[in-house]
Amino acid sequence: MISEPESDEHAPRSKFMLIFRGGAVGEHALSPSELQAHVEKWYRWSDELARKGRQNTGTALADPGGVVRGHERVVTDGPYAESKDLVTGSMIFDAASLEDAIEVARTCPTYEFGGSVEVRPVQGY
Repeated sequence: MISEPESDEHAPRSKFMLIFRGGAVGEHALSPSELQAHVEKWYRWSDELARKGRQNTGTALADPGGVVRGHERVVTDGPYAESKDLVTGSMIFDAASLEDAIEVARTCPTYEFGGSVEVRPVQGY
C-alpha cells in the first residue's frame, strides 16, 4: 500500500526520480495477456500515487536504443547485455524525504518480475 505523504502542509516537499530497471521487459516468455495485466498494475499504481497527493510524471522506454560512449563517441546498440540492468522507464514524483520516496518505491509493481528501482533526489526543485 502506498503511504500518504506527510500530513504537515508546511513540510518541505521535494521531487524524486524513480529509475526502473529490468522487470517484465526482460521476460520474453510472457503472453500478451500476462503483459497487459502487468501494465494495468502499473497504471493502477501511478493512479494511486496521484490520489494520495503524490503528483507524478512517468514514462516507459521502448527498444531498440543506442549508447554513445567515451572520447571517441563510439555508438553501440542497446545499453546493456543483461535485461535486468536495462533502464525501462522513470518517474518523477513528490515526497517529503528520501526515506519517504524509498517507501513509495517499495510498492512498485516491477518486483513481480525481478526488476529494481533506483531512487534519486532531483536537483533544482
